[in-house]
Amino acid sequence: MSELFDAWSAAGAKEPHRRALVQAWLAGLELERVRERRTLPLSRSLAEALPRFQAELDLLVRPVSEHPSADGACRLLYRLGSGATVESVLLPREAVCVSTQVGCAVGCRFCKTGESGLLAQLTDAEILAQVALARRRRKTRRVVFMGMGEPAHNLEAVLEALAWLGTEGRFAHKDLVFSTVGDARAFERLAEHTVKPALALSLHTTRAELRAELLPRAPRIAPEELIELADRYARRVGHPVQYQWTLLEGVNDGDGELDLLVRLLRGRKGIVNFIPFNAVEGSGYRRTPIERCVAMVRHLKRNGVLATIRRSGGQDVEAACGQLRARAPGGARSFAQAAHRVPVARVQPL
Repeated sequence: MSELFDAWSAAGAKEPHRRALVQAWLAGLELERVRERRTLPLSRSLAEALPRFQAELDLLVRPVSEHPSADGACRLLYRLGSGATVESVLLPREAVCVSTQVGCAVGCRFCKTGESGLLAQLTDAEILAQVALARRRRKTRRVVFMGMGEPAHNLEAVLEALAWLGTEGRFAHKDLVFSTVGDARAFERLAEHTVKPALALSLHTTRAELRAELLPRAPRIAPEELIELADRYARRVGHPVQYQWTLLEGVNDGDGELDLLVRLLRGRKGIVNFIPFNAVEGSGYRRTPIERCVAMVRHLKRNGVLATIRRSGGQDVEAACGQLRARAPGGARSFAQAAHRVPVARVQPL
């Protein structure tokens, strides 16, 4: 936001003006609405600059296509000023899922986003723009950082975005959800941050060797240690951890996984979110049958562990994370050919 603030300040905006402009933007309103605040008079130069400021904000993230689903979700493809494309999802129950990177360095085997590697980092303003556009379209009271990218690998921009959302965006801290494959540094920074979001830990298995196979470039932290770090954060901030678990038939849906989950999670502040696999071409994985999903949830609940099956939005439009971008003209492949990749070592020195 610093570059935008420099331009606003040059036009005469003081700190109260900058806050009011950000409040209007993050509420999904036109900046012209700031004129209506009688307790905050605008200078002539600042009032005349508002249309220019609005145009600059509108250029941060531009809609390319939208893909509404029968379940109420709507997957959106956006183009950044760089020409790269990212995805965002309007979710049922007044939520939006935002992206933090173009591509991803982790390379999860069951995720389309990671196929192209990490191409670019989003700025805090580009992350916030996805929320502002969501609020233009529908009521939005919850933001989940579960779109393209690993938030812990773009931590400074994500923390800045969280700070704005939890203050001028007027989101409750518990309604901001930071999703990560697990990074000890991220847990530490979040615990010290002024805005403390809820945590979603992408666990997917209790077995270290399988996790290394499914998440090949995630930090090599044992699942039991990850759970301890996440639980420590949850106890400190008061928000339960969401343990994300993409169900893959015959891979991570066996009784052995359930037994270990019970042992590791019983008595902790959290809930297991089982996620039915959204088919990704060429992955070789299949979705666990729904009957087995239900049985797994029931088993955990009987043994004192909260669990649920999370609806995977947009399945009827084949819009799993990364698929819209991969199919779009000028999407993942063409941008990857034109752009310099961000070295993995630069964002993941673990």
